[in-house]
Amino acid sequence: MNLFSEACDGALVVRVDEPRLDAAVAIRFKEQMREVTAQPAHRVILDMSKIEFLDSSGLGAVVAVMKALAPHRQLELCGLTGNVDKVFRLTRMDTVFRIHTDLASALSEGRKYA
Repeated sequence: MNLFSEACDGALVVRVDEPRLDAAVAIRFKEQMREVTAQPAHRVILDMSKIEFLDSSGLGAVVAVMKALAPHRQLELCGLTGNVDKVFRLTRMDTVFRIHTDLASALSEGRKYA
């Protein structure tokens, strides 16, 4: 599981550099996200622009990360590809997460509320 993180404008940006977030990598994803999010930041932005496929295990892993960060930290998503966006809409998870079209819009929206 390839995750890359950096601090940007007061947010922790985590980029997933994998084409799939599914049952085969969901546990590793959660473990690595736990390690990466140990860095202090009020907002955690998960850049999912490289993910082409997300199954229920992958979705569950993203939800688990959100719950682990709550209530003091917020997980936001950006860069959802067509298939991944469809999974979030069909499961109505698009009403649970703050979803941005891309990283630039996520960061600029954060600046408006800072």
